[in-house]
Amino acid sequence: MKVFAATLLVVLAALQYRLWVSDDGIRSVVALRGGVAAQRAENAGLTRRNQQLVAEVNDLKQGLAAIEERARNDLGMIGASETFFQVLDSDALPADAGAPTRPPLQRTAH
Repeated sequence: MKVFAATLLVVLAALQYRLWVSDDGIRSVVALRGGVAAQRAENAGLTRRNQQLVAEVNDLKQGLAAIEERARNDLGMIGASETFFQVLDSDALPADAGAPTRPPLQRTAH
């Protein structure tokens, strides 16, 4: 009977070792669950990005507003009936930009 109990104890210890310490044990399950959670989060972000791209493609195919916006922002284009005004900050101008230009003084010998 003692041999049987000892054998069962050794088998139980081996199974516990395999469960807790081996590569197929609890540690790998926890690591895989973390990997699955990270992959799900990444997939959710990529799904949102894909939905935005599909909406943009549909807008480009069907409407002119998106094309006009792209032309204005990316290419700097303006409409035929529009006037372009460029407003500069006074801080961005050089110190002598607002002063009228004068011809240089010429010195003559007397």
